[in-house]
Amino acid sequence: MNVTPQASGAASERTGLRVAFGGGVYPAEEIARGAAYELFSPDEVPGFEWAPRPGSALPWRRFVHVTEVTAVHGATQPAEEPETPLMMPAHRERGWAQLHQLSQQPSAAGDPLLVAARASAVVRRGTRMVKVLSARQLAGYVRGWLPHGFCYREHDVAHLRTPSATTVLRTDGDVGRGGSDVAYALRWRAADPGDYDVPVGEAHRGLTALASRDRLGPPVLGTGFVPSNGQLIPEFITRDFADLPMPANAALLAYPTEGVEVVLYTYQAEQRGWLRMVGPQWRHLLSAVPGLSPDQEYVPTGDALRSTQLVGVHGDTEYEAVADLPGGFRVLAMTRAARYPVDAVARRLRFARWRGVPCLVLREEAGWLRLRLRFPDPDAVVTTGAQCHDRGVYETWAPGAEVTDDQVMDTRYAM
Repeated sequence: MNVTPQASGAASERTGLRVAFGGGVYPAEEIARGAAYELFSPDEVPGFEWAPRPGSALPWRRFVHVTEVTAVHGATQPAEEPETPLMMPAHRERGWAQLHQLSQQPSAAGDPLLVAARASAVVRRGTRMVKVLSARQLAGYVRGWLPHGFCYREHDVAHLRTPSATTVLRTDGDVGRGGSDVAYALRWRAADPGDYDVPVGEAHRGLTALASRDRLGPPVLGTGFVPSNGQLIPEFITRDFADLPMPANAALLAYPTEGVEVVLYTYQAEQRGWLRMVGPQWRHLLSAVPGLSPDQEYVPTGDALRSTQLVGVHGDTEYEAVADLPGGFRVLAMTRAARYPVDAVARRLRFARWRGVPCLVLREEAGWLRLRLRFPDPDAVVTTGAQCHDRGVYETWAPGAEVTDDQVMDTRYAM
C-alpha cells in the first residue's frame, strides 16, 4: 500500500475502528489484515510516540501486535483465512513473560512449553513471508537474488514498522552503519510448507556453535525464536538454506521513519523483472540503494543461471512453472492463453558434497562450482573455507572435479 503519512490518522477517524489496549480504547488503523494495529491518541500516553500528521488531531501513535490488544471494535470481515497465531498452553505459573525468557535461553530449547508454543506458528501455502533487507541486499534482490535464509511470517512481525523497530530482524551484519532513516524488506507468499524449516534440533545445532567472528547478524539461539530483549518472534529458514523460486507478485518494500509501508517494486514473473510501483514522493527512499536509479521504471533480473527452478507438468509435457498464489501454480508463459494450470509441480535443486560437507550447487563457472552449505557448523566452515554472506548463509567456490554426489533432485509439492 503506497500511502502518505497523514493519511493513516485521518483514515482511522473516518472508519471508526477502535482498539482496546493497556486499559484504554484508541482510534486505530489495521495493518496486515489485522495482524497488527497503529493506535492514535490526541494526548500523550506512555509508550506512544509523537508523530503529528497534517489534518489529524491525533498526534501520538503506537504500533501494537494483535496479541497485545484486548478487543477490536468496528473491524471488517477478513478477505482471507487468517494465519495461525502464536499460542502457548495455559499454565497457572507461566505466562508470556516467562515464555519470552525461555525463548532467549539456548538451554531451554527442549522445554515443553517453549516447544508447544513454537509449534503453533506454522507456514501454510499462501502465507506471506518477510525478509528484512539492507540497501545492499535490496540491490541484490532487484538484480536477481532469490528468497533464502532466515525469514519470518508477516503475521508475526507486522507491528515492526519503523527502521529502528525492524533492526531485530536484520540478517546482514550492517546494523548501526547508517541508513537508519529507512528499512527495506522482501515479501512473498509461501509456495509450500515443505520449503521452510525451523532452526532447532540436532540438524541445526551447528548454527548455535558458530563463533561471532564467523557469522553475520545475531546469534542463532536454537529455540526457534529471534534473539530479542522484548519481542517474541518465531523465525524460519528456507530448507537447506536453499534459494526459493520467486513467486509472482512478490514485493520489495520500504519502511521510512513515518511508519508507513511503501511498495517499491512488484515482481513480474513472465518478464523476470521488477516493476516500479513507488510514486515520485517516495523515490528518495531508493537513493541509498547502490547501482539503482530511482527513475528506472522496470528492472530486469538478467538471464543468469538460476540455482533453483519450479517445474510443472501440463498434459504429458514439463514446463517451467510459477507460483501465482493464492490462485495456484501455472505454466510460466508470456501469453495469457498459454498460462495453463499445471497438474503437478516440484522445486528443482542441485545437491553435492565437497570434502564430505553437504552443499547446494548455486552455479558453475569455468569448471568451478559455487556452493552453499546446507547445515553450517564450525567444522564445515573450516573444512570448506566458506564465508558468511547473510545470517546462516555460507558460500564458497570448489573445483568441479573435487565435488562428489552431484545430482539434480526434485521436491514435489502436494497439489
